[in-house]
Amino acid sequence: MAGQQNMGIEKNMIIIFGVTLIAVMGIASITPAFPGIIKYFGISTQQVGWLIAAFTLPGIFLTPVSGILADRFGRKLVLVPSLFIFGIAGFLCSFMRDFNLLLLFLFIEGIGAAGLSSINITLIGDLYSGEKRTALMGYNASILSIGTAAYPALGGFIAVFGWQYIFYLPLLAIPLAIFVIFGLNNPEPKDHQGIGEYFRRIWKSINQRSVWGLFLVNMLVFVLLYGAYLTYFPILLSERLEASSVHIGLMMSVMSLVTAATSSQLGRINKRFQSKTILLLGAAFYFLSMLSLLISQNWIQVIVSIAIFGLGHGLLIPSIQNLLVGFASIKERAAFMSVNSMVLRIGQTVGPLLIGVFYTIGSLQASFIAGAVVAMVMFGVIAGMVKRTSENRY
Repeated sequence: MAGQQNMGIEKNMIIIFGVTLIAVMGIASITPAFPGIIKYFGISTQQVGWLIAAFTLPGIFLTPVSGILADRFGRKLVLVPSLFIFGIAGFLCSFMRDFNLLLLFLFIEGIGAAGLSSINITLIGDLYSGEKRTALMGYNASILSIGTAAYPALGGFIAVFGWQYIFYLPLLAIPLAIFVIFGLNNPEPKDHQGIGEYFRRIWKSINQRSVWGLFLVNMLVFVLLYGAYLTYFPILLSERLEASSVHIGLMMSVMSLVTAATSSQLGRINKRFQSKTILLLGAAFYFLSMLSLLISQNWIQVIVSIAIFGLGHGLLIPSIQNLLVGFASIKERAAFMSVNSMVLRIGQTVGPLLIGVFYTIGSLQASFIAGAVVAMVMFGVIAGMVKRTSENRY
């Protein structure tokens, strides 16, 4: 009996990690194909940004909807169709020979992707508790970082044979959906409360000082990630070190690998330090990395700076997720975590614009000073709003 139980746990873990890898696949895998897409369709560099917008836009509006549906009708009844939509629409993108149709099918693929990044975290909260949950949050963040590092390289290799072949990768979501149907052994919310009571409970879970603080910290994390790091770190490498796209990709992989290694040790780290202390350390590492990048003038300094950034990212992301899942019961956890996904997307959208203002005013140095200020604000929010007693309750 114990062996069967362990096998079930292993199946659940594999499925959750699979969903995480599919969720991060959408943009990370297709960016190397952008030059080929620009050439084939005869579009401008600015227009290629519409590909990202078409994919991410549905998530802003549909992520909370998928969360509510997952709470009311079950995780599988949302997860399985989402994976099929992602896989089929993504694959059909390979046959599009009109740019507007390509955007349309990317939008549909984005509909499928909308709930994946919150449902996988929700499932960890549903299935595990205590130290096991903490460790798995770390492993899940580690898997995500490995995917983020590996997909661009894999996509770049595939794109050599033609931009359309990059859209064969989403087909991997279909066997995963079948695996979910027959292999996922998860508790489903048995919710008989009225819709009014359901929303009241969601609001009660959200309307807490620590929760608002964690939401705000998560938004600031992605302001920093998509603003100072993803947007202006490549510019720094190009301007100061005359780095090629290959060198830039390798440096960004260093960050992802450090993040993966750090996240994988969260279970052990959490035994030594309180969650709030871990969050404060993460924000401090962000601050140090921004100051270090500000003055970096050679490859060694850049590698050290980006490794420090990876340490901060590896501590903060899984710790925030681990704390948040404990604030809602299984009956409203999916909707609760979908709000966090919305907050995350706000940070992704605002980050490049906000840091870009500082770049315009004061050039490259100002963008990393702004990043350091964001990290300081993050530290202050953690210190002032997140309680030490905000450990998992469910």
